[in-house]
Amino acid sequence: MTASTHHSQKIPLGASFLAIAAGATWSFGVPVARSAQHADAWQYLIWRSIGVIMVIELLSAVRRKPLRLPQAFTSGRTMLIATAGLLVASLGFVYAVKNTTAANASFLASVTPLAAVVLARFVLGERMTGVTIAAIGLALLGLGVMVAGDLQAGNMKGNVAALLSSCGFAVYAVCVRSNPSHDWAPVLPGYAFLMVGLCATVTLANGKPLVPPVGDVLLALFHGCILIVVGTLLFNASATKVPAVAMAVFAQMEMVLAPLWVFWKFGEQPKGTTLLGGALIFGAVIGKAVLDANEIGFKRIPESLPSSA
Repeated sequence: MTASTHHSQKIPLGASFLAIAAGATWSFGVPVARSAQHADAWQYLIWRSIGVIMVIELLSAVRRKPLRLPQAFTSGRTMLIATAGLLVASLGFVYAVKNTTAANASFLASVTPLAAVVLARFVLGERMTGVTIAAIGLALLGLGVMVAGDLQAGNMKGNVAALLSSCGFAVYAVCVRSNPSHDWAPVLPGYAFLMVGLCATVTLANGKPLVPPVGDVLLALFHGCILIVVGTLLFNASATKVPAVAMAVFAQMEMVLAPLWVFWKFGEQPKGTTLLGGALIFGAVIGKAVLDANEIGFKRIPESLPSSA
């Protein structure tokens, strides 16, 4: 890796809101996954992953481009790392949603910005300004307020899974940022293919059927075909302009909105502290997006992971 002179980086408002939109899109996955009440996390992930593969390969065929799935495993080390990161992130979060409260899953998965700070600093050489540090601090304060006194409500396995999810997603975010001009679309079918194999193996080992009730299969396919694909494409588009840590902060809209959707759908009523915390996080996310658009953002040393090209 090589280093060069630091320079300020403007982050366009449109790119910031693409990352925010990605998080908002992903947030609908929580109530959808909860609605699949007869499928466990492993069964659900099989069909959600099949949905991802179907859409990505269909898009490739329509655009008359090569199949994406093989490229996930033939495009270099960084692509493989990104694929593994997204695998861990996806598996961990769905398992957490199925095994702990929405507030707990959201709180613990939101460690992503902190993990991304460490990775981006040492891998990409990205530095944070006071604005970024303040935004992350405010977001963490909001998350703390949201779950104050509620951590005991969660299942420990689900809590650990949510933490692993945040680390996996941070790895994926930093990989994407390491080469913004690269086509990262193969990561989606790549991680989905691995997910199908892993979850099918666990499901059969547990003596359960690969095909849960049809309603649950349809929910999982919708989650994969629409929510995962659209959200990830928005996230990747924002990566061309937004540094890794900022991407992770903006995508926390998923964690702000998910408990609200669960309340609306299932009546898992958030406390007053949860609503206050959500407001603090929303303010941090939107405020940072606006300030970055006005030339307050990261300084970056152009260092990167080995190119996957």
